[in-house]
Amino acid sequence: MDSPLRRLDERAGRALADSRLPEAAAELLADLGNMTVAVPVLALVVAYTAWRARRVGAFRWWLPPLTAALAMVAVPLLVVPVKLAVDRPGPPGADGSGYYPSGHTATATVAYGAAALLLLPLLTGAYARRELVIGCALLNVGVGLGLVRSGYHWPLDVLGSWCLGAALLAVMVLVRARYGREPTED
Repeated sequence: MDSPLRRLDERAGRALADSRLPEAAAELLADLGNMTVAVPVLALVVAYTAWRARRVGAFRWWLPPLTAALAMVAVPLLVVPVKLAVDRPGPPGADGSGYYPSGHTATATVAYGAAALLLLPLLTGAYARRELVIGCALLNVGVGLGLVRSGYHWPLDVLGSWCLGAALLAVMVLVRARYGREPTED
C-alpha cells in the first residue's frame, strides 16, 4: 500500500543506505542487535544484579532481574505476530516480507535497556548514571542505523521496534515500582 509516510520512509532509508557510514561499521552495529550478542549481555547483568541484591538481602531481590528476563522473553512473542500481521516488504535486495517491526532493534532495545535499568541503581554518581543512559541510547541508535544502512530494514521498522521496546521497558519499571518496595507500616 502506497502512502506519503511510506514514500518518506523509503526515501529516508535509501538516503541512509547511501550514507558515508562504512559498510563494515554498519554491519558491526547491526550485529549488536543479534540475539547471540544482546541476550548474553542481558543475562550477565541479570545474574550479577540478582547475585548482588541477594547478597545484601534486598527486599524481593529477584524482582528486577525477573522483570528484565520476562521483558526479553516478550520480544519475540510480540514481534513475530506483528511481523505476520503487517507483512511489510524489506528494502531492495531483501527477500520476502515481514520486516516490520525489526526484531534486531527490539532485541537490542530491550536487552541493553533492561541491562541499563538494572545497573542504574548500583551507580551512585549522577555523571555515571547519565553516561550509562547516554551509552545505552547511542548503542541502540547505532544498531538502528546499522540495520538501515546495511539494507536490512526501513527506518520505520526500526522506529516501531524502539516504541515496542520502550513500552516493554516501561512495564518493567512500573512492575518494579509497584511490587519492588518494602511494605511500610502505617
